[in-house]
Amino acid sequence: MIIGVPKELKTREYRVGINPGGVSLLARHGHQVLVEQGAGAGSGITDAEFKAAGATVVPNASDAWSAELVMKVKEPLEPEYSYFRSDLTLFTYLHLAPLPDLTQALMDAKVRAIAYETIENPDGTLPLLRPMSEVAGRMAVQVGAACLEKERGGKGILLGGVPGTRRGRVAILGGGIVGSNAARIAVGIGAQVTLLELDHDRMAYLEDVFQGEIETLYSNPKNIEYIVQQADLVVGAVLIPGARAPKLVDRDLISRMSDGSVVVDVAVDQGGCIETCRPTTHDNPTYIIDGVVHYCVPNMPGAVSHTSTFALTNVTVKYVARMASLGIEESIREDMTGLGRGVNCWDGHCTYQAVATATGAPHTALDSILQGTAIL
Repeated sequence: MIIGVPKELKTREYRVGINPGGVSLLARHGHQVLVEQGAGAGSGITDAEFKAAGATVVPNASDAWSAELVMKVKEPLEPEYSYFRSDLTLFTYLHLAPLPDLTQALMDAKVRAIAYETIENPDGTLPLLRPMSEVAGRMAVQVGAACLEKERGGKGILLGGVPGTRRGRVAILGGGIVGSNAARIAVGIGAQVTLLELDHDRMAYLEDVFQGEIETLYSNPKNIEYIVQQADLVVGAVLIPGARAPKLVDRDLISRMSDGSVVVDVAVDQGGCIETCRPTTHDNPTYIIDGVVHYCVPNMPGAVSHTSTFALTNVTVKYVARMASLGIEESIREDMTGLGRGVNCWDGHCTYQAVATATGAPHTALDSILQGTAIL
């Protein structure tokens, strides 16, 4: 199979869809990998390294997009829509719930679009989302701590404090991979951490893991209101796979936070769990509403691109190797509850219910398409 890896176009997105180790694995199985010239530069990977691993370095994005299967990191931007076609399989983070125009473009072109973030393990966990969630969770406290500095609009609080001063208060909304990793970093630098979660077993597990160094509270409106108002830093870490994030913090609650507080909404790529959230970029990552600093960059892990690229390839390459060897459709048929859950669009249909609900697209079950019973 021919696999294409174009350069990312998103602002300051330095990651690349594969590393040389992944290329080497695919090349050893007889597959051709087309990597756009300079695609790996932001991750510290040279064209020469890709060539040495067995890739063909191509001069233009159109060459990489001409492949049967295209691997990316982030969702295509509008200038890339012209590459869409019916014999293309796209494998990337899509986060389509807040992107109805992209969803429609994929459907119109009959692209077979497989989203990293909705592929599942048998236990319901999300293996391709996990590494970037780990990165984003750890970064959330790191960037939040920086935003609390006075010169960046913050209240001038050091999260870890020093003897004789209070520690910074961190509120984390959600106890999944993002939330637990944010808690790890916040505890590590000495902050006072409260994590709000719905699942009692998850709360018990986290209290066990952190040995009493965090406080957990049941996530309901009253507790959210109480904790957020006191917080110096709020981390939004809510995920409903494929769907828009629920709005847990409204504008009124933001207005009742003290000036110079900070919110970091990691859920921004799914629409955000804070009402005042809107996507920003690494060029202009923050804005202030009601005195509160908002950091809402959808591709946070792109800032630590070397780590992120290698962590991502570690989990994506086995799926690509299988699809390349067995064929796309056969791989999906054999793993409908895993890889099949990653299929968001297929031959003009929206096949993921949560995406269809969020974007207003009609939903068609993937199995009905593969069995030839779907009607356009």
